[in-house]
Amino acid sequence: MAFEWIKIPYALLTLFIVVNYGMLLGALMQKIAARVGRRHGVPIWQNYADLIKNYGLRTSITHGVMFYLGPVFRLSGGVGLLLFVPTIYGSEMFSNLSFAGDLILALYFVFFGTLGMALGAGESGHPHAAIGVSRGLAQVTAAELPFALAVFAVALQYQTLSITDIVAAQQGGVENWTLFTNPLAVAAAMLAFLGSMMRPPFDVVLAPQEIPIGPPTEYHSSYLALMQTNRAIFPIAKIVVYMNLFFGGAATWPVFFLKVFCIYLVSVFVGVVFPRFRVEQSIRWFLVWAVPLGVLAILLV
Repeated sequence: MAFEWIKIPYALLTLFIVVNYGMLLGALMQKIAARVGRRHGVPIWQNYADLIKNYGLRTSITHGVMFYLGPVFRLSGGVGLLLFVPTIYGSEMFSNLSFAGDLILALYFVFFGTLGMALGAGESGHPHAAIGVSRGLAQVTAAELPFALAVFAVALQYQTLSITDIVAAQQGGVENWTLFTNPLAVAAAMLAFLGSMMRPPFDVVLAPQEIPIGPPTEYHSSYLALMQTNRAIFPIAKIVVYMNLFFGGAATWPVFFLKVFCIYLVSVFVGVVFPRFRVEQSIRWFLVWAVPLGVLAILLV
């Protein structure tokens, strides 16, 4: 079948909507977490101000080609994940560039940005870069393992690797959602979701205590802006995957905004309740609690 070029403008429109929603939602979640701690938090427009400022800066410092390709790979992972996953079910305009086996491609894109960022950080020249890379990749791998098991269980359950077909199988009522037809897979995936969002208690890489030697210090100017842009896109893109696989998808934009907000709020709620884990604690937590649920989900299917 010939490629439908008409989908590209609508895919870019989806990207525009998600970038702005991600910027606003990220600031709103920060404000919610701040209010729990009896603080005011950042203004809703703060992310826009930071992004415009950083895109306007330039630098003459060089650390090598791969160092500056890291944020590009990071952003490519978020954009690619969003563009190859259907956003609105039943809409030809907002099905994006999805195809029959897009579920496998989505799994690749979830990990692609992390690997690119690790390669970039490794060339920074900082003596602690290798430690940070190993800690970050160790936790991300431990978190993605139960998510992959949950995805395999869902693919076996619905006998398809098409995200659109999986959403179609969940139509007809809330009781048809994977949340109720395969709760073990959803539980494993949601535990993995907490780690992949990089919020407390799993903020190993972006924890406030690590900022002096973390990516926000090593990267600067427009390279930092690329990372900030991805921080708006990637969480929403991954939540879209969760929404489609486990929560019945969204047939309209208002439903999309509501479901994304509710799923995002889960990680914020956990982050304000529990203190931060050490690296070995977080990895042990995923292996002890999340991975067995994913294995059971596959066995039961």
